Amino acid sequence: MTYSPPSAEPVFVLVRPQMGENIGAAARGMWNFGLDRMRVVAPRDGWPNERAVALASGAGRLLDHAGLYDDVPSAIADCTYVFATTARSRGITVPILTPEHAMAQARAIMANGGRVAVLFGPERAGLENDDIARANAVISVPVNPDFPSLNLAQCVLLCAYELRRLADTTPPEVLDMAGTDFANLAEITALGDHLEARLDEAGFFFPEDKAPRMKRNLRQIWSRLPLTQADVRTLHGAFRQIVRWAEQKRDQG
Repeated sequence: MTYSPPSAEPVFVLVRPQMGENIGAAARGMWNFGLDRMRVVAPRDGWPNERAVALASGAGRLLDHAGLYDDVPSAIADCTYVFATTARSRGITVPILTPEHAMAQARAIMANGGRVAVLFGPERAGLENDDIARANAVISVPVNPDFPSLNLAQCVLLCAYELRRLADTTPPEVLDMAGTDFANLAEITALGDHLEARLDEAGFFFPEDKAPRMKRNLRQIWSRLPLTQADVRTLHGAFRQIVRWAEQKRDQG
């Protein structure tokens, strides 16, 4: 393989993957979060793999450029730091990190010009001890201890997500205004006036000595609600319809 300069993106290495579908799904997971540096070590069903291409869907370009290697040492030879993913204790003295912490370390290493690899083991039994012994640290996902095994593509997706999340500036919460804006104070005041007038006509504010407090409580309700302009128009329409209905009932009676 030819040498390429260090990248701000880790290499995801699929070690002896058994199913083409999982390779394709892993490619999709990587591309979902903007990663495209995949290496494949000794895939069981050969390479290229039609089932991998089918599952990759729009991420097929990842497979087109994926590196194919005979063994783990050659796949990570140009890397300066290697993480190995495993769900089981292997009796090897090595730092064990959560995916979040591992990807934070990976970003720091790459920011200093290093090259990072993340090893993912085959579906049936995961990485072998000889594979893990070549890693600088282990990534272990805090999953259900009674069912610790993650699908290959799931593990790839999780690590890719954590890496992307560390650099993402998306606000944790946004409000989709659906083509409207928040109502201003004048609009909310007019709505309160409308309801107050209708309730006054209906004799709601009784007894008279309690009317000021009742009206104030209603105003406080409106002030606490984050009403949009569409909300205000809808409520105005609802109040008018209630009045029309009451008048029709009265006329019919």
